[in-house]
Amino acid sequence: MSLEAKPKRMRAVLQIKYFFEKHGFHVSSRLADKLGMRVTSVRLFFIYISFVTAGIGFGVYLTLAFWIRLKDLIRAKRTSVFDL
Repeated sequence: MSLEAKPKRMRAVLQIKYFFEKHGFHVSSRLADKLGMRVTSVRLFFIYISFVTAGIGFGVYLTLAFWIRLKDLIRAKRTSVFDL
């Protein structure tokens, strides 16, 4: 099916897709050429960095959850005035 035979909205989506494919992909190869490195090294760097940043966020989340739980254990919850 050619580009002209598709509905107008679908054509717009495909044009956006083609634009990003043409200008957005191959970033790692262009960066590797500019830095004088191998493309696989640049791709592995991006993969490792994504895991590290996700791991840091998860670690912060667990630390904050631990602190909140610790605060709740130290401070006793009082339900009425007579619990003093």
